[in-house]
Order: sequence, then structure tokens, then C-alpha cells
Amino acid sequence: MGQRKIIAKEIKTEILSRVKNGEKVTDLAKQYAVSDKSIYTWLHMETGDKVVSTIQHNKLKRENEELKKLIGEISLELSLGKKNRAC
Repeated sequence: MGQRKIIAKEIKTEILSRVKNGEKVTDLAKQYAVSDKSIYTWLHMETGDKVVSTIQHNKLKRENEELKKLIGEISLELSLGKKNRAC
């Protein structure tokens, strides 16, 4: 088995704060060289059953932003298409 690495409380707090602000667990796990399983365990210990809803909320926020961007791009394309046909 691999050697267990002790993570300072301040680092755990920083990671959890960043997860709650919408950053991806997998990205943070790579950045801090910890397993994503550890981060999920810390989240569960800190928030209990609210972990899933926090993660789902962040995922939905990212998806919503992506959809808004797509709608904007499509609206722009449609607008430009109408202008070109009017000329």
C-alpha cells in the first residue's frame, strides 16, 4: 500500500472552500496531489448529506454557464444571418 500523506488542516480547508466555490474536485486533486476520494471524504465529514447537493449545484452552475454561452452564440449567428439576407 502507498504511504499515507498527512494534509494540513489549512490546505484541506482551502480545497473544500474552492470546491464549494465551483471548482472541479478532479482539478483540485491534481493540483494538490491528493486523491479525489480524499476530497469527497473531507466534504462528507464536513457537510454530511449536503455533499451531493453541493457538488450537483456546482455542476449545474457550470452547465448553465455553458448553455448561456451557446444561446448567445446561436442568437448572434441568427442575427447576422438575418442582416445578410436583408442586404
